[in-house]
Amino acid sequence: MVVEDEPTDRLFHALADATRRDILRRSVDGELSVSRLAELYPMSFAAVQKHVAVLERAGLVSKTRQGREQLVRTRPDAVRRARQALDHLESLWHGRVDRMADLLAEPEGPRTREAPERKGTDR
Repeated sequence: MVVEDEPTDRLFHALADATRRDILRRSVDGELSVSRLAELYPMSFAAVQKHVAVLERAGLVSKTRQGREQLVRTRPDAVRRARQALDHLESLWHGRVDRMADLLAEPEGPRTREAPERKGTDR
């Protein structure tokens, strides 16, 4: 069964790109204009705008307009959501690993059905 969680999918899609992660790091301490961000990367202004748009759709940054500038700021609450999603996955995997360790630690290994005795053989 596949459970779709569109907000989480958008979040991890946005975080999958190194440029977008760098934009988050740079804008966590304060607002940066999109034009200032564009000066920092070897790509066009339009490309940086697209990266910012992906981050904004994922809820990782907020944009505000100040005059002609668009200012970008990281939203810590969205970063916390990503951490919570990862913590949940980690907890699930630890549970599975612990269960596997318990099964392997049983004296005779995991319990299986015993094979029925064969009649008529003296081996």
